[in-house]
Amino acid sequence: MIQTFLLMCFEFFKTGLFAVGGGLATIPFLKEMSVKYGWFSLSDITTMVAVSESTPGPIGINMATYIGNRMFGFVGGVAATVSLVAPSIIVICIIARMLEKFKDSKAVKAVFTGLRPAVAGFILSAVIGIYLMALFNVDLYKSTGSVTDLFRFKAIVFFIALLALYKWKPKIHPILIIAVSALLGIFVGF
Repeated sequence: MIQTFLLMCFEFFKTGLFAVGGGLATIPFLKEMSVKYGWFSLSDITTMVAVSESTPGPIGINMATYIGNRMFGFVGGVAATVSLVAPSIIVICIIARMLEKFKDSKAVKAVFTGLRPAVAGFILSAVIGIYLMALFNVDLYKSTGSVTDLFRFKAIVFFIALLALYKWKPKIHPILIIAVSALLGIFVGF
C-alpha cells in the first residue's frame, strides 16, 4: 500500500516536472499511467478533461487530486496534487532567479525555441487522443470487428453541429456551449 502511494506521488511528480506546456501536456503522461498501472481508465481521462475544461484549474491538477483521492482518500488527493505542483514551484523559483540574469543569453533563447515544438507536439497528441476517445469507440471495435461499433454516432453528430454553430456564431459564449453540452449529455446520453 505504501509502495503504491509513493509510486503515485513519484509518477505525478514526474508528470509535473516534464509536462512542459500546461494542462493538455499532462495528458500523454496520464495516458501512460493509465496503461502502465491501471489506476484509472482512458475513459476516466476523457471525463476528467471534460470536467477540468468546465471548472477552474488545470487538467493535471484536477486529475491528480481526483486519482489521489480515489486511491487513498483525502491524504492521497493532497499528496498527488502536491507531487504534481512541486516541480513547477521548484523550477519557477530557480528560473525566476536565473532568468533575469540570463534572459538575453543565446543558449536560454535556444532552449525555449527547442521546447516550443515539443510542447506543441504534446498538446497536439492530447487533442488527437481526446478527439479519438470522444468520437470513436476503438475498444468496442477491436472486440467486435464491426465498423458500426467504431463510431459514436451521437457524439459525432453533436460535434459537427457544435463546430458548425461555433463557425456560424463565433461570439457564443463558451459557458453556454458547456452548459448545453452537459444538458444534452444528460438527456441524450452519450
